[in-house]
Amino acid sequence: MVSGERVLIVEDDPSAGAGLTLSLTEHGYDVVLVTTGREALTAAEGRPPEIVLLDLGLPDLDGVHVCRVLREKLPFVPIVMVTARDADIDVVVGLDAGANDYVVKPFTTAVLLARLRAHLRRPPATDADSEVMTVGELHIDTASHRAFLAGDEIELRPKEYALLHLLVTEVGRVVTRDRLLNDLWDLRWESSTKTLDMHVHALRRKLGDRPNGSAWISTVRSIGYRFESP
Repeated sequence: MVSGERVLIVEDDPSAGAGLTLSLTEHGYDVVLVTTGREALTAAEGRPPEIVLLDLGLPDLDGVHVCRVLREKLPFVPIVMVTARDADIDVVVGLDAGANDYVVKPFTTAVLLARLRAHLRRPPATDADSEVMTVGELHIDTASHRAFLAGDEIELRPKEYALLHLLVTEVGRVVTRDRLLNDLWDLRWESSTKTLDMHVHALRRKLGDRPNGSAWISTVRSIGYRFESP
């Protein structure tokens, strides 16, 4: 049982909204249910939620647009898109709009609750958080959760930063898919690996190639990913 974390659910389907509200309330969450994009933006201006579950198919505003505005209003609040759209392009667009995760309908309550727990987990700050990690022209400021490449800041969503930080911590070594899913999402289900792959894809796109044309992140087939040494 959790201790009343506030969840903003944006879902226009009455049955789906009622089901989510009931399930999350039974598990101790403080649920706010809205049915339109405008209501979601208004709700974000009051008492901010700890996490947002956002459906894409809203009756008034495009869900991707709502996600972008929510990300601006709530820069550190996890946003989980909950939708029936399962094409790779939809996942990419959703993540690029600022979503931290993408859950495809239908899903089980157990999977959704695991996602919520993973995103709501916030480790305490330590003195080590002041460290600046450097790999070639890449610099990671762990105190501010910011990354810089050749002096320019890389705009990273929270999960992209967490993924980059973990890979750089193990620079030159393979980080398994199981570890990435478990450490960043608390997940081990095979069906959840698309979320990891899309985050790696987005991170690669933002990093680009090294000056010599090689990639920062290599895929080790059937095992995981490796952040390459300079």
